[in-house]
Amino acid sequence: MHRSFALGLVALALIPGAQAVQLLPAGEFRARDGRPENLSAWKLDAATAAALIERVRARATRPVVDYEHQSLHAEKNGQAAPAAGWIDPASLQWREGQGLFARVEWTERAAAMIAAGEYRYLSPVLLFDKRTGVVVDLLMAAVTNTPAIDGMDEVTLRAAARYLPEESAVDRTKLIAALGLKAEATDTEIEAAIAALNTSAKQIDDLQTQLAALKTATPDPSKFVPVETMRDLQTQLAALSARITGSEVDQVVSQALTDGKLLPAQEAWARELGAKDLAALKSYLDKTPAIAALRGTQTQGKAPGDDPKGEALSDMERAVCRNMGLKPEAFRAAQLQISQERAEAAAA
Repeated sequence: MHRSFALGLVALALIPGAQAVQLLPAGEFRARDGRPENLSAWKLDAATAAALIERVRARATRPVVDYEHQSLHAEKNGQAAPAAGWIDPASLQWREGQGLFARVEWTERAAAMIAAGEYRYLSPVLLFDKRTGVVVDLLMAAVTNTPAIDGMDEVTLRAAARYLPEESAVDRTKLIAALGLKAEATDTEIEAAIAALNTSAKQIDDLQTQLAALKTATPDPSKFVPVETMRDLQTQLAALSARITGSEVDQVVSQALTDGKLLPAQEAWARELGAKDLAALKSYLDKTPAIAALRGTQTQGKAPGDDPKGEALSDMERAVCRNMGLKPEAFRAAQLQISQERAEAAAA
């Protein structure tokens, strides 16, 4: 359902701002000359402002800012109505408790006049509902020296000075290119890019300051030790670790020899493996069955060469040799070879 409006048109004098011009105040307001007639006040809040902003942005033509509302009088007086600037619809915004704001892109002539103090105020031309006083649209605005509403923000027009060639050391086209923007970039886009650049520059400055502080800072002796001391400690720790490991390897190998899990000929190999990987040696020994014949003193105090007949063999082993027709030396050599192969397989 569409609501019909009885609309009235009015021009108010407001103050232009440096970054964003205040177009209308928030809440209820009146002009000093008594307007609006037959209404308590004009009204604007967040909800009605949102509808107004949407309506302005939907138009293809940007709202003009002229001189003394000449666009409204040109048909009667026949004089030209040049633009003093253009309201950027994308910049329209509602500030709760303050009112409606927007950026204005000023012409060089208007910027010079405003900077010189020849013009100080901005007067928007609006439409309002005659029954409720709600402001429903913004048509245009004008620079003027006859403000209609007291109490609006007084903001110096620093933004206008940026458009004067004699006031600017940077060409606008070159600035846009340097910022990596499109040639048709608006002032809002330019300012956003500059703000982002300034933020990045500040972050770099902060990092450089922190780096300089670290370079000049005096270390706290209670929290740091010399590199030489740390290296000595590392060397001592490595030596201690090696001694502990060596001692454990001795215990493991000695116990394995006693239990008959290692042949005397395997001792050197077992110690080398234990020094490199004690866990691997233990794993091998855990899986190796104890050979009863290897326990204790198998030669009864005699050197292996003093046992040509194989008396060191157990009764069972000698019986095996007799049944298989093997010499004791050959049987012992076969035992040694089998044990060695098992050790190598476990290490692999």
